[in-house]
Amino acid sequence: MTKRHVSLPADAEEGLQAFLDEVDDRLSGPEDTCEVVRDVLVDLYGDREAWERWRAGGDVSPAERVRLQGYDPCNSTLESEYYAEKDEERFRRSKHLQWLWRQFDATPMADNVEFALRFRSMLANHLFEEAGENLRIFKGVTFSYGHNISVGDNTVIHDDVHLDDRGKLTIGDRVSISDDAHVYSHDHDVIDQTEVHNFHTIVEDDARITYDSMIRAGVRVGENSIVGAKSIVQRDVPAHHVVAGTPAKSIAVKPGYESVAEPIDAEGIDNRAGREIPYELPDDIDVFDEFGRDLAPPDAE
Repeated sequence: MTKRHVSLPADAEEGLQAFLDEVDDRLSGPEDTCEVVRDVLVDLYGDREAWERWRAGGDVSPAERVRLQGYDPCNSTLESEYYAEKDEERFRRSKHLQWLWRQFDATPMADNVEFALRFRSMLANHLFEEAGENLRIFKGVTFSYGHNISVGDNTVIHDDVHLDDRGKLTIGDRVSISDDAHVYSHDHDVIDQTEVHNFHTIVEDDARITYDSMIRAGVRVGENSIVGAKSIVQRDVPAHHVVAGTPAKSIAVKPGYESVAEPIDAEGIDNRAGREIPYELPDDIDVFDEFGRDLAPPDAE
């Protein structure tokens, strides 16, 4: 199905582009990212008067102070901040940009599709390792860091998708990822849940990951393939195949690709071990076990 072009009224377009250019220029320049994010959010939320009053020593309620301080990403924490193995230097800037992304998605402007798609595309150019041309990212998309994600040209990522880049995530050209899909690049040990294994997860060109499906860490979703709705992909998906189910299995080859695709009964390859990304934790890092479980197995009888 083709889509029609949509445009905003000239006055709205002029204001939109001026705002995008201003934020893009500031994020590209020497300014502290925390300050840029703070200023953008203060204005998007219409809190400039309260902000200036508070900064001038005026009275604010405790709730107002929390709100005003919260525009500054340096005063926030994210779940991924707790991940011990991350690159702390890269995460520092990624966190600030991710905070702007998430807080923007909570504003009414996030539902102005033409504006919001362009705003997120601009942010992706600063946040992702690579962001292709004509990248369309809809509302509610989340990620672990952002800086371990590479996305190709003309790719669409729909509402409420989770892109886990705790390891590394590569998404090709013309990929479609439907609402509520989850694409992972980290996994947990079966015995010790606190032991994390990171992987390189790959979604190749022209693949389609459909509604509410899950791609396990380290899997390769092959070129021009389709992952059926609500499927859980545990092994590599062959190019041009349609897979579905839990665990996902090949149920068809796309019509016209029979001569170049693997046979329908070909077993998906488990090549996750070859895509694991090793890491080492600093000796002086202060770690904790949030579960405090006794991992010793019961004595064999």
